[in-house]
Amino acid sequence: MTALSGNQKRKMKSASRLYAVQALFQMEQSDSGLDRVRAEFLEFRFGETTPDGDEMLDGDVKLFSKLLEDAVSFQAKIDQMTDRALVAKWPIDRIDPTLRALFRAAGAELVSADTPPKVVITEFVDVAVAFFPDGKEGRFVNAVLDHMAREARPEAF
Repeated sequence: MTALSGNQKRKMKSASRLYAVQALFQMEQSDSGLDRVRAEFLEFRFGETTPDGDEMLDGDVKLFSKLLEDAVSFQAKIDQMTDRALVAKWPIDRIDPTLRALFRAAGAELVSADTPPKVVITEFVDVAVAFFPDGKEGRFVNAVLDHMAREARPEAF
């Protein structure tokens, strides 16, 4: 087995964050359980080739699994943090389901990982831009995640 470069590891972690948002979205939309969706992603998404012939990045399986598990385990806490970061008239259940999944994945990493909050914010803003390339969602996600990070890890600021 060859050692991975730092850049390859970073790309795998970035891919895992994107896949975690997709998996959480799928779990909510299809009412499928964590184990089923995780297995599907690991088998059919990580490193596979799309019907268009594009190769999908391999993800960091450990990070992907941890984000899913922690998003489910800490969902109430993460949703409350998100609600506090959103404008009062827009509770988490009223926002776009893709953004809801993104906030849950990012919240899971903020609540339970050692990743610096600024890295989490940057990574998930990039995910938001990937899903909404023409919108203002990137700035919105940045503001919400900054608020969530300050609540989850005030010592980091």
